Amino acid sequence: MAHPIYVVDAFASTAFKGNPAGVCLLDSPVDSAWMQSVAAEMKHAETAFIWPIDDGFGLRWFTPTVEVALCGHATLASAHVLWSTGRLPTDAKAVFQTVHSGTLFCHQVDGLIEMDFPAKPVVESEAPAGLEEALGVPFEWVGQNGMDYLVQLASESQVYHSVPDHEALAKLPVRGVIITATSETYDFVSRFYAPGSGVPEDSVTGSAHCALGPFWSDRLGKVKFHAYQASPRGGEVGVEVRGERVLLTGKGTTVLAGELLV
Repeated sequence: MAHPIYVVDAFASTAFKGNPAGVCLLDSPVDSAWMQSVAAEMKHAETAFIWPIDDGFGLRWFTPTVEVALCGHATLASAHVLWSTGRLPTDAKAVFQTVHSGTLFCHQVDGLIEMDFPAKPVVESEAPAGLEEALGVPFEWVGQNGMDYLVQLASESQVYHSVPDHEALAKLPVRGVIITATSETYDFVSRFYAPGSGVPEDSVTGSAHCALGPFWSDRLGKVKFHAYQASPRGGEVGVEVRGERVLLTGKGTTVLAGELLV
């Protein structure tokens, strides 16, 4: 049976920017190993798999090598596909049921997709041995939230010019490492490295902003942010902290539509 499959550039208003995600539409849940094989074939940072259920859609995310517990850009891409293909009315809320992150909601606001995600605040922790050498820059603060390390740098220039040792970062017992600093153009900038999860650098990472939002809210005394992930492709993310939830906003652009024949 053929399955519709798409590639969407998430957190991007034009093609070839933001973060590309695969979106595979299923009629019902399928074997995890099959989904992992498809994600490896797609070679994007994440491929999302969605299927209809009574109260919305089931949703799982896979990198080329592992399943992940939360992914923002592939969720945005999934909602974009449902609306743009007419599988969900444009004024309807997209409701996703996930295994590890509960219920996620998306809806359209003023031409943007807004996602309602759980906050993932970090707590200060000791830096693991070799982290500074692996990042190639000194840092001011290190925290962890169970998924990732978050590392505050002294300047946005250090974020933009970071050249990490991916082999060393891959040995850390976390999904990935977020680096961040305040910015003159945006409220803050960041980058996200996850070589241990099969993604040396993620282009724009929604789930990282679930940690970045609470982190910068505590330090800057505000709840709404205009953020930029400074990867080579780059992407802008709207962030609003609402207690234990974080609202993330961005656009999606479909760049490929086809059928998976196996």
